[in-house]
Amino acid sequence: MGSIMSDSVDDLIKEKDELQNNANELKDKRNNLHDKSKKLADERDILNSTIRNLRNKISEHKKNRDELNERVKNTKDQRNRLNKSYSEIKKKIEELEKERSSAFGANLNVLRKQIRTLETEQMTTTMSPQKEKKLIKNISILHAKIKEIEDKLNKDPKLKKALEEEKIIKQKAEKQHDTVEKLASRAQEEHENMMNLIKQLDNQVKKVNVIQETIVITKIEADKVHKEFIDCVDKIHDLERKITTTHEKKRKTKKAEEITAAHKEADEIFEKFKRGEKLSTEDLMALQKAGLI
Repeated sequence: MGSIMSDSVDDLIKEKDELQNNANELKDKRNNLHDKSKKLADERDILNSTIRNLRNKISEHKKNRDELNERVKNTKDQRNRLNKSYSEIKKKIEELEKERSSAFGANLNVLRKQIRTLETEQMTTTMSPQKEKKLIKNISILHAKIKEIEDKLNKDPKLKKALEEEKIIKQKAEKQHDTVEKLASRAQEEHENMMNLIKQLDNQVKKVNVIQETIVITKIEADKVHKEFIDCVDKIHDLERKITTTHEKKRKTKKAEEITAAHKEADEIFEKFKRGEKLSTEDLMALQKAGLI
């Protein structure tokens, strides 16, 4: 009986030790998974901080681009109004020149057209030296005639004022055009910077998504391992209770066996006493132990 119980306790202790080793391994694995999850979370938080900064910069570039585009629109409207005014003053000048030059018996536009025709003929047509010389002379006469009329026209107060106005409007229109080009260039630069940052943002978001997915998988695995660890610890506690119970049963059985043996020995000694045999000191101690004296 004692040998069988001893074997049972040894088996329980062996099983408990094996479970304890398994529990230690599960605990280490769970802790490693928690460490991995924490490191991934730290990496994710750093990336999220970068993402927030990128979004702020993107918003800033978008705001700047939109403001510049609005300025481009307003400046274009101003330029278009100036171009319209320029066309109107140009038309007015042409009418004044036509009106005044008619008084001199010539039309400036007609004379200028004649010069362009003769100059084109000179550049594109093969002709004799004599004919070319005559052509050049005619061009010179026309230039002189145009200059003579322009000199007279420039002295006309109304036309002079219109020409000055034309010059001012033209300068303003050109300035507005330059402003449009510069503003549009700046707006495009802001847009390109914004698009580059959006690409960076997309890459960072993809990285965060991958890390977050890994964190979720790691936490699920850690929870699974933790459950296995708790199950293992519960089994260890059950075994410890069984071992304690078995030890207690063994102790009580041993004590009962000792008492039974003592009583048997005492009964034998008492029989000797009844037969009148002399009892030794050891016999008396055995009777005392059994509670018979």
